[in-house]
Amino acid sequence: MIVHNKQFLDDLALLDEANSLQSAGFISKEQKDLIKKQLSDFKGSSNILVRLGFFLLGSFLYLSICGAISLFGLSGENFFFKICCYIFAAVGFTGAELLANQKYHSHGLDDAFCLGALLNLGIAIGISTDGYELVIAVFVAIASFVLYRRYLHLLSLLVFCLASTAILFYGLFEFGAIGKTILPFVAMIFAAVFYFFTKKTINNLKESYYYNGLLLSNSFCLILFYLSCNYLVVRELSVELLGNEVLPGQDIPFAIFFYAFTLIVPIVYLVQALKTKDRIMLWISFLAIGFSIYTIRFYYSVLPIEVALTLGGLVLFVIAYFSIKRLKDNEIGLTFKPDRINNSNSILNAEALIVASTFGLKPEVKSESPMDFGGGGFSGGGSEGTF
Repeated sequence: MIVHNKQFLDDLALLDEANSLQSAGFISKEQKDLIKKQLSDFKGSSNILVRLGFFLLGSFLYLSICGAISLFGLSGENFFFKICCYIFAAVGFTGAELLANQKYHSHGLDDAFCLGALLNLGIAIGISTDGYELVIAVFVAIASFVLYRRYLHLLSLLVFCLASTAILFYGLFEFGAIGKTILPFVAMIFAAVFYFFTKKTINNLKESYYYNGLLLSNSFCLILFYLSCNYLVVRELSVELLGNEVLPGQDIPFAIFFYAFTLIVPIVYLVQALKTKDRIMLWISFLAIGFSIYTIRFYYSVLPIEVALTLGGLVLFVIAYFSIKRLKDNEIGLTFKPDRINNSNSILNAEALIVASTFGLKPEVKSESPMDFGGGGFSGGGSEGTF
């Protein structure tokens, strides 16, 4: 089903490894360039700004094509309005297919057509079903999954994860108050099941080009699991969906469970991340801890905000200081030493750029001297009795 040549995908994985090894200093730039010449490569860019620029360019191209089609369909009025988004979605799918056949992958142009196709498909289904959210989510989930499987488009997979969650939510809404009541627990179980499923799939993975997609899905499940039973999320949704007004001195049902969940899960994430050396889970745990603190403070403001921020900063400083002191000499496991594989010279490059722009420095240009030195016979003095 994948439109890309699988040899190209394998070569792309090898090229990424070569870039990592070159950044870590294990191989030279010449060796990396030699490897790159021997491998097939896509038309793409790892620079986020370049990719964003091409995305904007692709969006203008997509809009221009859709605008030209609209000029021919204006005479149809209401009929054209009902089918125009289907036509625009077809334009997006066709453009994505053509770009993939031209070896565009993670380029920016393909992003514009893939995301544009999904957006127009969702709007088209919404017009046809009078905004029936569950049906919209089902069609968008199917289309986004097909786009990922065919083009390995990670943003489409992210849309699939969001649409699948929307299917779960709107599906439970169909059961009325009972579905809305059990929604947090069903979402928690849903996230846990798919987390372990993606984790097991990653461990048994044979095709390396599926790794990034599975990693994205796995990380999404971690976030969904935490938010599903976060106290603030559950309480605000119960007010919004069930109309349960929480009066002073009262609380939501199972409040103790949601309090404990909000406080314990980020700590479990942190411990597991340190144990397995999982960097993505580590960052998610930090974000979860921060959101848990915000959740508690949102309902129980013990200190003024400026005092709380000052004390929080002091606590974080103390933790960071003693952590650095403890880990700075470790050679293995947890360490504060630079990660060679993920080493970056961006700060040094930025510093050099600032200095050059401030003092007007220009790169030194080496030029050949018009005079021919050398030929000395007396300790290199350059004197042989002749000019």
